Amino acid sequence: MADEKLTNRWLMVAAALVMQLCLGVLYAYSVFRGPLMKEVGFTVKQAGYPYMASLFFFAVGMIVAGRWQDKAGPKKVALFGGVLLAIGAGLAGLLYKTVGGLVFSYGVLGGLGVGFAYVTPIATCIKWFPDMRGTITGLAVFGFGAGTLVFGPLISKLIASSGIANAFFAVAAIMLIGVCGAGLMFKVPPAGYKPAGWNPPTPSSTSPTKTDWTPNEIIGNGQFWVLWLIYFFGAAAGLMIIGQAVPIGVEVAKLEKGVAAAGLGTMALLNGLGRLVHGSISDKIGRKNTIILCFAEYLVAFLILLPNADTFTKWLVGICIVGFSYGGYLAIMPSMTADYFGTKSLGANYGYLFTAWGVAGVGGPFMIDAIKTATGAVTMAMYYVSAACVAGIILVFISKKPEFKGA
Repeated sequence: MADEKLTNRWLMVAAALVMQLCLGVLYAYSVFRGPLMKEVGFTVKQAGYPYMASLFFFAVGMIVAGRWQDKAGPKKVALFGGVLLAIGAGLAGLLYKTVGGLVFSYGVLGGLGVGFAYVTPIATCIKWFPDMRGTITGLAVFGFGAGTLVFGPLISKLIASSGIANAFFAVAAIMLIGVCGAGLMFKVPPAGYKPAGWNPPTPSSTSPTKTDWTPNEIIGNGQFWVLWLIYFFGAAAGLMIIGQAVPIGVEVAKLEKGVAAAGLGTMALLNGLGRLVHGSISDKIGRKNTIILCFAEYLVAFLILLPNADTFTKWLVGICIVGFSYGGYLAIMPSMTADYFGTKSLGANYGYLFTAWGVAGVGGPFMIDAIKTATGAVTMAMYYVSAACVAGIILVFISKKPEFKGA
C-alpha cells in the first residue's frame, strides 16, 4: 500500500511539471510584441496591455480557483482552467488586430485560465508531500519559470512560418491537450494520509495551535499580512528589475539592445533553477532562513553588481542573481502558507496570499518607471528596491506560525 501511495504521489509531480510548463506560456507573450507592433501597428504600450491584463487576471483567477478547488477537488478546476486558457488563446488568433480584443482574449480569458490551473498542481503536490514541501513545490513551479525557454523559440518559429493568428491557434491546441491532460491526473490524498516513515512535527505545548485555517480566518490574522508584505516586497523587487533588464544593460553597461536581449534566456533559466534550489534548501534550513537568503541575494545584485555593471559579464551575473532569487519566492511562499495555515483550505489561502504577487506584477513596472523618471537614472531605483528588501528581512523576523485564539 505504501508503494502504491508513493507511486501515486510522484505521478502528481510529473503531471504538475507538464501543466506548469504549459502555463509558462504566459511569460512567452513578449515574443508576440514585436510582430504585433510591426504587422498591426501597435505602440509599445498597446502591445504591453494584454500582458499586464493577463498578470492581473492570473492573480484574480487564483483566488476564485483556490476556493473552488478546496470544495470540488483539483481535477475539475484544472480542466476548467485549461479549457479557458485554450479558448483565450484561440480567440486571440481571431481578435489580435485590436487592442481590446487581445486584452479580452489573451489578457482576461487567458490570464484567468492560467490562474485557475496554476493553483491546482501546487496545492495537490503539497498535500501529497508533507515531508518535503519546499522541494516538491520548487519542482512543480520550476516548469512555470522554464516555460519561456520552450514556448519562446516555438512561438517565434510559428509566427515566422505561419503568422500571428496560426501561432495563437497552435498555442490553444497545445494548452487544451497539455493542461487538460495533466489535470486529469490530479487527485487529493486520502484523509489522514502521511508518507511511510514520516510523522508530522509535534506542535508546541506552550501555545494553542490550529491545524487548518479558513480564508476568512487568515485575513483577520496579522501574520497573514506580514507574509503578504514579505511576498509583495520579494515579488516586486524581482519583477521590477527583470522587466528592466534590457534597459539596465543599455544604460549602465552600454550594451546594444540585441546583445542585452540575448541574456534574457540565461536569466529565465536561473529563474527556474531558483525555484528548485530555494525550495529544496527551505526543507533543510527552514522557510524563514531561505527567504532571508533570497533578500540577501537581491542586495548583492542591487547594491554591488548592477549599479556598477560596466561589462556584459557583470550585468549578466547581476540579472541572473535577481532571476534566481525571485524564483525562490514562488517556491517557498506556497509551502509557508501550508506551514502556517494548514492544507485543508490551501488553494484558497494561497490564492489570497498570491494577490501580493498580482499587485507587485501590475504595480511594479509603474513604480520603477516613476522612480526612474523622478531621479533620471535606473540605478537610483535599485537603492529604493534595496530598502524594500531590508524591510522584507525585518518582516521575516517578525513572521511566525500564528497562534490560535480560541473562543
